[in-house]
Amino acid sequence: VVIEIEAEEVDELVEEFEIEAVPTVVVFVDGRDVARVEGADPARAIAEVRRWSAAAASGTSTSSGTESATESDVDELHARLRRLTQQAPVMLFMKGTPDAPRCGFSRTMVEILQRNDVAFDSFDVLADEEVRQGLKSFSDWPTYPQLYVRGELIGGVDIVKEMEQHGEMSASLGAEEAAAS
Repeated sequence: VVIEIEAEEVDELVEEFEIEAVPTVVVFVDGRDVARVEGADPARAIAEVRRWSAAAASGTSTSSGTESATESDVDELHARLRRLTQQAPVMLFMKGTPDAPRCGFSRTMVEILQRNDVAFDSFDVLADEEVRQGLKSFSDWPTYPQLYVRGELIGGVDIVKEMEQHGEMSASLGAEEAAAS
């Protein structure tokens, strides 16, 4: 079933489903938000709908599957997230890329890191819904951007702003170490 909703007319849904770009395609399976494509990317939207339609038809992604398969999926996702958070000494999970941030908080985080000469790698959470949703529970941090240093969550833009205001960027983020890596 495909439903088109005018975002300007339904503020509650926009807020509940964290719609930040128009158009946004949200795929639901068994009442769960399993995939999301933000912005005009029809090829990716079609691919996600096909992928999840096939999975739902075969029953591979429904909640009626075995618990061990679900636990295994979570374990695999957490292993992937651990690898991603340790991909670079300083790792930023953001909406968009450093050259093209897709939200103001991500833009602010990039500006702070660049202003303080912090070398970092980034991951666009809008490009991978599994990472976007999984990292929220993995880190117990519900919003983006999220900044990690050597695999440990530092926090979001508010925390990094405070670190900058208190002159703690180099010590806390290992700016010297990251730049040398």
